[in-house]
Amino acid sequence: MIPILYDKGEFSFTSGGLGRLKDCVSCIVTEERNGIYEITFSYPIEGALFEHIQEGCFVKAKANETSEAQIFHIYKSSKPINGIVTYYGEHISYELTGNPVEKVVITNATGAQGLNKVLEAALVPHSYSGLSDSASRKSTALSLLSVRAALGGVEGSLLDVYGGEYEFDGYTVKLYNKRGENRGV
Repeated sequence: MIPILYDKGEFSFTSGGLGRLKDCVSCIVTEERNGIYEITFSYPIEGALFEHIQEGCFVKAKANETSEAQIFHIYKSSKPINGIVTYYGEHISYELTGNPVEKVVITNATGAQGLNKVLEAALVPHSYSGLSDSASRKSTALSLLSVRAALGGVEGSLLDVYGGEYEFDGYTVKLYNKRGENRGV
């Protein structure tokens, strides 16, 4: 898939955006299990959409062969080297890092219930929803942290309590007991 560029104010990502980055020299999406989810792409200064690519814009690109195209927020760019600029973006779910949770108490809840309780506790309105296949009933209490930290990375986070593997799919946060399957490769 050729990455698609969207303006800073875009929210639906269903249109053709500002256009396809056909002149893209390289595009690499890196997703680590329960870790970073970022895009790096290089684009020539002579490319048709070069003047439109800015920090704050969004890029829609396939992360892998089996997932739907994902949205990445451009947060940094390099200086031109031999007429090529490298751009760096993070998955839109990173915006949950700046969304605080004052307090959330999860009592005897399944993974889906716990996940949605954390998302509902966010102080800033958002469009995220949560899914989980974890039927285990767990409890935890968290306070004064970001939604993203409540998902994983601190003691008592959902990842700490339920275990599992996250998939960030657009505005849906999915917590699986085990993500993917053995396909013999």
